[in-house]
Amino acid sequence: MGMIAGALASSHAFAFIEPKQWDDLRTKNRESYRKRYGEEAPIQPEIEGETLADNERRFENLTKAYSALRAQVAETRPDVIIIMGDDQNENITSRNMPQLAIYTGGDFMLNRRTERAHRYRSHSEFAQALLAHGIGEDFDFASIDKFNDQDELLSHAHWQILDTLLPDCDIAVVLVFINAIHHPAITPRRCYAVGQMLRRFIAGRPAGERAMICASGGLSHFTAGYPWRHYGGPFGYGGIAENFDRNLLRQIEAGQGHVFADLTSDDLLRHGDIEFRAWIALLGAIGAVPSQFTVYEAFYRAVGGMAAASWPAAG
Repeated sequence: MGMIAGALASSHAFAFIEPKQWDDLRTKNRESYRKRYGEEAPIQPEIEGETLADNERRFENLTKAYSALRAQVAETRPDVIIIMGDDQNENITSRNMPQLAIYTGGDFMLNRRTERAHRYRSHSEFAQALLAHGIGEDFDFASIDKFNDQDELLSHAHWQILDTLLPDCDIAVVLVFINAIHHPAITPRRCYAVGQMLRRFIAGRPAGERAMICASGGLSHFTAGYPWRHYGGPFGYGGIAENFDRNLLRQIEAGQGHVFADLTSDDLLRHGDIEFRAWIALLGAIGAVPSQFTVYEAFYRAVGGMAAASWPAAG
């Protein structure tokens, strides 16, 4: 039987950008908000309390965590790494927006905005088998067999993780898309069930095959791309539900990920944690295994809470 050879989770977007660039990027994001909604986004008062020096010091906690995750991948050297995250009108558009999708095609390039030319090996056989298994268990996955004419992965939830944590392009990849940003989105309970299905699928793979799982997204952040037209919660643009985030991570540290199946889509929407869906799917796969570590920092100049976490092999 196959095995889960460990798991990891990470924020993306601003999380992989140096703090000295945040103010300019936030200005551009606020302009996107203005163009989309015809009004200026609010400015969070906590921004004034953040200095560049302090943000750089706290951001180092995330940098060290990403280095630890990169080392975990390099040391484990799984046969395949499964990356789960959302797509924000990048490879998948609102013309056809599935709640769940799997890339079943061949090798692909990363977004051309990356500094280096990257070509990654797609584990097409694993992806196609996962598609068939999932549909056999009544999970209605869509399949993607080609991104575009350049075979270019544009989804930043996926390509930033690959660029940062798998820079040598030397492990086969399976890409899973879980809708988060487009309302209505798949429920937390269903996300957890997706993870449980993934665990069963991996267990049924050939003996000795080792799969690592990675979740990309979150934590709490309210940006220009948030589904504001469907939002009725207490936070505005740039807010961060710090207490909600920290409670999520306490449960993860205790190996209590199953409790997230009881969250509602409204719970995630109200607190800016819509991308936490990928983490919930990971936790469905990993089971009642406490994390090896979690790191969390809230950065108002970066418009969100950033986090990273790691889990050991789950058998």
